[in-house]
Amino acid sequence: MLALTDHDDIGGLARARRAATSHGLHLINGVEISATWNSQTLHIVGLRIDPECPALLQGLEAIRSSRAARAQRIAAELEKSGIRGSLQGAYQHAANPDLIGRTHFARFLVEQGHAGDVKGVFRKFLTPGKPGYVEHRWAALADAVSWIKESGGMAVMAHPGRYSISTMQMRQLLAEFKELGGAAIEVVTGSHTPEQYAVFARYAKQYGLFASVGSDYHGPGESHRDIGRLPDLPEGCQPVWRQWLDLTAGSSASAHA
Repeated sequence: MLALTDHDDIGGLARARRAATSHGLHLINGVEISATWNSQTLHIVGLRIDPECPALLQGLEAIRSSRAARAQRIAAELEKSGIRGSLQGAYQHAANPDLIGRTHFARFLVEQGHAGDVKGVFRKFLTPGKPGYVEHRWAALADAVSWIKESGGMAVMAHPGRYSISTMQMRQLLAEFKELGGAAIEVVTGSHTPEQYAVFARYAKQYGLFASVGSDYHGPGESHRDIGRLPDLPEGCQPVWRQWLDLTAGSSASAHA
């Protein structure tokens, strides 16, 4: 069982379903929505969504429109550092121009020799305080959760260990997420250390959230872990897929890409 959760888009689900069927996998309809909470960018995964839900489609369209504006600002910041042509270069790496993002800029910068790999580009240029970083407001957390719920899906807090917030802020975030109708939190992901697995397993229990597993896989050589290479959830976690009685006979894992 595998969930495809592309950033702010569901256009790949039909193709993914055909591929999953050919390999004997059950595909879960998913999405990963970019959201802003207290000036912090978050990613909220939606699992078992209805890809034809009007509210979800309209919300995702609004986010994609804002991506183009952010891309122009990123290119302008990079040009201040002497890097020209990054906007055109990034679009050349974007299979879907509506989904232009930092990864596409990173691939261009690797191609131009500004870093050895995509991870290096992010460290050097595309994170807060670096030359190519621009702050951007995405969907409100409440809206992201609402769109997922309205589509019949389950909202999951993606890779919480990546967010640069204090322990107090994390507790505030999870309490608000739960109150809004959030259902689960990623405990085991390619972005977490083994120590963080235990930390977020405790948070899941404390806030009554299901636990999910996410690869955070973006492509060969660009991710911390490949799909299917993560450990099981810690003991005591309630897996998000436990609710899927129509699908879970004999299944024990879920991942998002």
